[in-house]
Amino acid sequence: MARILIIGGGQRGMWLAGRVGEQGHASRILTREQGRRAEIEGVGAQCVIGTPDRLATMVAALDGVTIVCWLLGCASGEEAQVRALHDLRLRSFMVKTIDTTIRGVIYEAAGSVPADVLSLGVRIATEVAEVNQIPLAVLRSDPAQRESWRSEAQGAVQVLLGGT
Repeated sequence: MARILIIGGGQRGMWLAGRVGEQGHASRILTREQGRRAEIEGVGAQCVIGTPDRLATMVAALDGVTIVCWLLGCASGEEAQVRALHDLRLRSFMVKTIDTTIRGVIYEAAGSVPADVLSLGVRIATEVAEVNQIPLAVLRSDPAQRESWRSEAQGAVQVLLGGT
């Protein structure tokens, strides 16, 4: 059994948590909103209150995690804050995961976030993953194309888990 940490994604993250649960894996979903706890737990995921804007709030969520899904391709907010999620926050988070149980990262590189910001995120995720030999899967399907996105996300999890 693997444990998957899902950062962001809203309904996409909830769907993915449900799917990995059906396959016998555990999941955690990071959310800023305490009010989402019942909804998250309703799909069988553990709810962790935190935010990628403050990496210290995510430390406990990393315990025993095998795969991290950085599903912030549709993140909203101030431009600088959204850019930081795909730049400084992403880099800092990935560097902090080096000496953990993390064995793979999924980065969402499509969505409503500007393409140049997502491209920056792909470069950072790829660079850190290569230097530290962490397997990386990049989701390029448009989240608005629900079935395509779901297929790609589920396939990425399976590949990072070694085809299980």
